[in-house]
Amino acid sequence: MLPGRILLAGLRRSASAASSVAQSPKNMCYWDRVIWSSRYFHSASDNTFSEGGSKAKELPDPFALIKDEVSEVTDRLRSMVVAEIPELTSAAGYFFRAGAEGKRTCPTVLLLMASAISTDMSDPIVGLENKPRARHVRVAEITEMIHISSLIHDDVLDNADTRRGMDSLNFTVGKKLAVLAGDFLLFRAFSAAVALDNTEVVSLLATAVNNLVTGELMQLTITPAQRCSMDYYLQKTYYKTAALISNSCKAVAVLSGQTTEVQALAYQYGRHLGIAYQLIDDILDFTGTSASLGKASFSDINQGIVTAPILFAMEEFPQLREIVEQGFDDPSSNVDVVCIESVPFSFFLVLKYLQKSQGIERTRLLAAEHAKLAAVAIDDLPPSEDPVVLSSRQALKDLTQKFLRRTK
Repeated sequence: MLPGRILLAGLRRSASAASSVAQSPKNMCYWDRVIWSSRYFHSASDNTFSEGGSKAKELPDPFALIKDEVSEVTDRLRSMVVAEIPELTSAAGYFFRAGAEGKRTCPTVLLLMASAISTDMSDPIVGLENKPRARHVRVAEITEMIHISSLIHDDVLDNADTRRGMDSLNFTVGKKLAVLAGDFLLFRAFSAAVALDNTEVVSLLATAVNNLVTGELMQLTITPAQRCSMDYYLQKTYYKTAALISNSCKAVAVLSGQTTEVQALAYQYGRHLGIAYQLIDDILDFTGTSASLGKASFSDINQGIVTAPILFAMEEFPQLREIVEQGFDDPSSNVDVVCIESVPFSFFLVLKYLQKSQGIERTRLLAAEHAKLAAVAIDDLPPSEDPVVLSSRQALKDLTQKFLRRTK
């Protein structure tokens, strides 16, 4: 039997020994069978994550607090992406269609932040640009358009064929129209930003887009040494995942006329929330299935992208560094690169070392630390007795825990 098949058989035995994992369905595609066999990465804490190890209480849903307002944001976004050419309208609105919107995390976070720091909660309905809430909502819409634009461009660069459990835009309409749709969304976003008539807010949003591009370039031009650096990984993670929400949180504070201290706290909340979210995403890339994630699992490692679980595993097993530096499918590698069903054996070696390490657990602890720092930023906001402000602050803190416990 090939070494890789022995390893895969061992992974499956480990998985079948776990009482929480069901029998592997026979009709799974190959990659999902590999994922199923890797469910040993799950620990009991995945669904019962709490400091004391006991089953955590079910948290109130932060999304429910302002779901009606977020729904209105979604409706407006559909009208904001209408173009002269019908094909462009359809492409730009692909992820704004009913059933394809996702959870709208960015608008939810930003509207909760606006409520958490606002001193004027009147006029929650968009319509007049001089009303504080209307301007906050506009930032939420702008941020969501930038976010969707970045997802579209990422899928083109990664040649991804799925997103949110459906065909990616580039798979549906082709790369050229997908790129143009992403560009059009950026145009619409900054047209709306200019209408806010606040140069600092425009500058913050422009910085976020610059960070998104920088993060993508960091990933594309990474050197072997940088691939093995946790500092490099965390900086890239900030640029690609946390920069947009952190700068947008600060933009909301700026539009609220808040002090520089409150602006900094809003920014820190977004920064740490975004990093925590990505760290859990990195775990799910190993522990989730394509069906649950709505995209290909093992997508990062399959593209040679090294994330926190592998970096932590490397600290325990230095021999893993050679595999990481040379790439998982580099034929010049000194490791066995026998392929199993077109999958390099080095890929299975990485999983083997990850299985033996504390990589998943340490990544979860790092995510929890960033979630804690996000909650601390909310606790450090100026005191308030306004019930709307207090409930919004609690929702922002609950959101950090909800992200830690997510399974997709």
